[in-house]
Amino acid sequence: MRIAFVSGNRERLPDAVVPLGILYVMAGTPDRHEKKLIDLCFERHPEQALREQLTDFGPDLVAIGMRNIQNNDYSGIDDNLAYYTELVRVAREAGGAPVVVGGSGFSVMPAQLLPKLGADFGISGEGEGAFPQLVEALEGAGRGNAPDPTALAAVGGLHRIEDGQVVSNPADRNFLDMNELAVPDRRLADPRYYERYGIESVQTKRGCPLLCDYCTYPIIEGRVGRAREPAAIVDEMFRCLEQQPGIHHFFIVDSVFNLPRTHAKKVCRELIARDWKVPWTCYANPLGFDREMAELAREAGCAGMEIGSDSGVDEVLKRLRKGFTTDDIRRIHDLCKSAGIPDCHTFILGTRGETLDDVKRTLDFAVDLDPFSAIIMIWVDDYEALDPELRAERMKLRDDIKGLMLERKDQYPHWSIPPLAINFDARLFQRLRRHGMHGPLWQFVRMGDGAS
Repeated sequence: MRIAFVSGNRERLPDAVVPLGILYVMAGTPDRHEKKLIDLCFERHPEQALREQLTDFGPDLVAIGMRNIQNNDYSGIDDNLAYYTELVRVAREAGGAPVVVGGSGFSVMPAQLLPKLGADFGISGEGEGAFPQLVEALEGAGRGNAPDPTALAAVGGLHRIEDGQVVSNPADRNFLDMNELAVPDRRLADPRYYERYGIESVQTKRGCPLLCDYCTYPIIEGRVGRAREPAAIVDEMFRCLEQQPGIHHFFIVDSVFNLPRTHAKKVCRELIARDWKVPWTCYANPLGFDREMAELAREAGCAGMEIGSDSGVDEVLKRLRKGFTTDDIRRIHDLCKSAGIPDCHTFILGTRGETLDDVKRTLDFAVDLDPFSAIIMIWVDDYEALDPELRAERMKLRDDIKGLMLERKDQYPHWSIPPLAINFDARLFQRLRRHGMHGPLWQFVRMGDGAS
């Protein structure tokens, strides 16, 4: 079969992100198929580019990766859904091949999104196993023929529409062994990711056992932690440097790198043993973080940690089921500072049940904490994409939060506030990169170039 893999993501703030997920699925699809990656990230007219490339390639199947339901800065959701719906329509018109949608965004609410997007199939969760099964079912039927229902029913996490109703197969609970997955080929990635941004992504494990109230990672990857062998991880990182010489920074995309800490420490020790030189950053959690973790990370080349602190109010943290307290947040800040690792704390304001007074207390806490940097988001529920009443209900609180932060913005000149475009805009990021700065750009706002 001729299969077109379409990366639909076009977000470039703060950085364009290499489509690691769809590269994993491509690597896991048998090589007897002719595979083509169509990346729309840098296209000025994505729908036109998709139409032209599909017409030229003539695929038997089109697979579209949907990274997010809402924008990365929590600023909106309407444009994303309309955009992906249009991509599906163009894919259908450009050749008539079946269209399957997958990816982390789709996996959050697959049964609701499939009819809205208009695709033939959807795959939620890990696609490296399910997608080749779907391909085999379609290949066996032949183009234009209906695949065997029994074969479709065997594909874990597959969603399809029959007689006007969404039919969803149970997800396969035999989660994939990360050590058995084919490693993505970065040579397929658009060179502009490296020429303009210089950042590569690597995944050391999947699955998150934490119980955070709002988080979609367990939906996408499950709660069963599956770690890769540290040597294989570092092998991949060195291979990336060979495949794409423009890499200046790595980002570890695990939901939380330091959990479990035994695995994270082994990865750090492997990097140290092999004299790794390229700086990297990661997501971190106050749980399970100790002095040894901080010191090993710094020795292994860690240039910064993005810590999901979420709130400066213990009652809110408890309601969000974070499992840690504000004292734990202070402790990880102190450990990072002592080890010389810049810490950036992400706070999400206006979550369910949160009041404007809670928001004020979180801002006060963050000012008192005085981390190296902070990123302040205003909560937007993914389900607002399908529920206008829910969106309207929450809009007033969001407007009040924006007004409060604007009044107090002089208290935090080095923070990034994407919903208000404070230290978060394309012109600022371009200026920083022109000065040769790579990696998450919150690291450089304190240099004085960044204050907006």
